[in-house]
Amino acid sequence: MSSLREQFTADLKTAMKAGEKGKVSTIRLIQSSLKDKDIEARGAGKGEIAPDEILALLQKMIKQRQESIAIYDANGRPELADGERAEVAVISAYLPQQMDEAQVKAAIEKAIAETGAAGVKDMGKVIGSLRAAYAGQMDFGKVSPLVKGLLGG
Repeated sequence: MSSLREQFTADLKTAMKAGEKGKVSTIRLIQSSLKDKDIEARGAGKGEIAPDEILALLQKMIKQRQESIAIYDANGRPELADGERAEVAVISAYLPQQMDEAQVKAAIEKAIAETGAAGVKDMGKVIGSLRAAYAGQMDFGKVSPLVKGLLGG
């Protein structure tokens, strides 16, 4: 399987040839954000960011757009909200299939068992294990309260 970076470049060329302006601009936004993260990582003495960090970056970009959509909808600006929705659709295509609620719960229970977590104080270990194993497949903002609940918090 090719890397996400190669996929962005290939998809950008395809979208340019097809005249898909919206897709071209969104992929360029992704590549620009990726370049910023790479520069930041080099400044910290690392190389390019890892694939799981790219997935986290894409999730952050989607979350920012969803917040914008809510604001635009609340202020009666459907044309702006639709533009953001189109970007979310393009960015989402690069994320792995999202896990459903039952899969997330099973993954949390497995991570708790594997890490030997005994209480809320072990929550960091469980979340770390989940991030390593399921990057891009679950919304960690929603996972944290579930982990806390399962650990008796």
